[in-house]
Amino acid sequence: MSNIMKYKGYWAEVKYSDEDECFWGEIEGLKNTLILFEGNTVKELKRDFKESIDSYLEDCKANNEIPEKQCKGSLNVRLGVELHNKAKMKSIEKKISINELIKEAVALYLKTN
Repeated sequence: MSNIMKYKGYWAEVKYSDEDECFWGEIEGLKNTLILFEGNTVKELKRDFKESIDSYLEDCKANNEIPEKQCKGSLNVRLGVELHNKAKMKSIEKKISINELIKEAVALYLKTN
């Protein structure tokens, strides 16, 4: 069971508000844009999710703006000194960059080589 909805390259975790008695979500990872959606039923939730994204993309197009992406493909990882040193030594042994080593490790962890 997954509580993540996906549409047109965007995704959001679905949450439930007991106070408001509705499902809701927010497209996460956007720095300059807030996209929220909600629904009292799963059908309403899905419809509002898709409509919110479509509306955002239409606004971007109308304003000649590039839509924000949730993940840019780069991130800063704080490993700590000991783990950083071990990773760097392993990357030297394998004759690859530390970036490539970390990509391989994450892919292996996620089993998506």
